[in-house]
Amino acid sequence: MISKKEKGIELIEEILSDIDNPKVSLLSSINKLNRASKLLNEKEILIWTEIQLGNIYYTLPLTNWIKAYLANDKNKTKENEKKLKTHEDKLNELEIELGIIIESEELSAKSIESGGGFKNIGFVEEKHADIAKFKKGNDGTYYQSNLLNTLTIVKSLTFKKASSLHSKYAYESLPQTNFEFLKDKVEDVLFELDPELAEMLMLAFKAVSSNSEEEWSQALITCRRFLEQLADKLFPPIEQPIQGRKLNQENYINRIWAFMDKSILSQSNKELAKMHVDLLGNYLQSSYKLTNKGVHAKITRIEAVKTVFHIYMTCVDLLGYLDRQKLNNKPSLHLATMDEIEAFGEVSRSIAKEIIKCRVKNGKLTVKTLSEIPGVGKMTIEKLLKNMTID
Repeated sequence: MISKKEKGIELIEEILSDIDNPKVSLLSSINKLNRASKLLNEKEILIWTEIQLGNIYYTLPLTNWIKAYLANDKNKTKENEKKLKTHEDKLNELEIELGIIIESEELSAKSIESGGGFKNIGFVEEKHADIAKFKKGNDGTYYQSNLLNTLTIVKSLTFKKASSLHSKYAYESLPQTNFEFLKDKVEDVLFELDPELAEMLMLAFKAVSSNSEEEWSQALITCRRFLEQLADKLFPPIEQPIQGRKLNQENYINRIWAFMDKSILSQSNKELAKMHVDLLGNYLQSSYKLTNKGVHAKITRIEAVKTVFHIYMTCVDLLGYLDRQKLNNKPSLHLATMDEIEAFGEVSRSIAKEIIKCRVKNGKLTVKTLSEIPGVGKMTIEKLLKNMTID
């Protein structure tokens, strides 16, 4: 069964394919954009399409605001300013942000009745076709050139909005599809190591998916903090250097190297892992130094995404070498992975996660701490201890 997202992308691709086809009406494309925005939960574009379709819930307040704006512009009085403020408040209530939902060029074109105003775009298309057919130029109310201007602007905006949605949704599935397996595995292992680490990395991944430069910068800061805390888990700081490398608190890259030297036997695997860590460490250190000096270097989304993806790749290199011992041929609740707790303990994944959280929080699991986990009762504990150890 096709998902809402897939159907939305399909409609957007139809719009982009048909937008310059003279046999396909602009009304048809806007109807499709309206449906796509509902499927994809894109509220701003949904409001814009409703305006193009002549929905009086939006068009009447817009028309009233224009009249109030023109009246106040012509004669600035307290009464006119008050009326204008009332209509502005109504637009804000409807989440119609002028300059964002309705761009200035469109607002100018639709503020004059001869261009069709805020009537349904299908009406504007038909009126323009009628006037053009009889070569009259105008019919006393509507002007061919003004109608064409409105249609040209709306068509351009339709293409722009459809393109932005296509870029946002059609291509995001590619890295997710190819990357999802690796990403999930890394997050699962991190969750077992330290839930806070897993959450940090997930937040960084979410941040680089936004359109905000501020969030991209924050993602880089989060990545640096992530590496520092990961180093604390893998190789806690010590005072004595190893092979000339300092391993105290601030030398977190060196400590990750020390973990790799101890854990990774294959020289080629070790070199690849070290390349990832060095690349990340140098880049994040440089960004951190610039920030401390007050230098605001422009961060691109590509740089931010690349950094987060390298973090995941580094984690693949490192986390596969964590030692998970088994006791008495049964997995220990203190050492078991999330998958093992779910499988051997015969519990849901959400319960398995809560057990991991409890383990990290308390340091040691007991029957008492297990019983305090929501959803874990006497029977669940009995099943856990039948197949797993808690000693």
